[in-house]
Amino acid sequence: MPKNHKFIPALRFDWLTPLYDPILRWVMREDQFKKELIQQAELSPQQKVLDLGCGTATLTIMVKEAHPDAQVTGLDVDPKVLTIGQAKAMKAGVSISLDHDLSYALPYSDGAFDRVLSSLMFHHLTSQDKQQTLKEAYRVLKQDGRLCIVDFGPPVGLWARIISPVMARLEEVGDHHKGLLPVMMQLAGFRNVSVRRRFATVFGTLNLFVGLK
Repeated sequence: MPKNHKFIPALRFDWLTPLYDPILRWVMREDQFKKELIQQAELSPQQKVLDLGCGTATLTIMVKEAHPDAQVTGLDVDPKVLTIGQAKAMKAGVSISLDHDLSYALPYSDGAFDRVLSSLMFHHLTSQDKQQTLKEAYRVLKQDGRLCIVDFGPPVGLWARIISPVMARLEEVGDHHKGLLPVMMQLAGFRNVSVRRRFATVFGTLNLFVGLK
């Protein structure tokens, strides 16, 4: 990992990684927001899809199951979650590619993908790495490609406002709570950036962001 770059494992602490899937499933409404994320991607037959910061590959597998003819690739910096993802893909009987690399230095050529999706990854990145990751997502998308992100946004509701200072101490969510992620997407070159849905969760308000190349 280069200097001045910060990696926060799933659930912040490496030893908590095995609990990541159960927590997302039971307290974060994972199935709902990931199905909506796939729907907002508006996939066409045989398109190439990148799940950026794929973690244990839940979304990667869901995309492949929903669109069996798609070519689906997941990428994550954490080899432990990728090992879990490989086992899950084998159990599900789906063929996906899982790559170990950095989100802000993607190992793919310009215009390699029709869609880039990301679920609960950006709040693990520093502001600098968020912006560079968005630039990389723009670079690897084809013209008329689409970026779809689910991650934290400005807190909506009493509980979200109460929990937001706690989350700010644990994760890199300050930019999200200030509503800066759409601005960062626009700075990276994306157009028609919008928030399509909001989801209330135990850990705060999630937004579904969409931007077009």
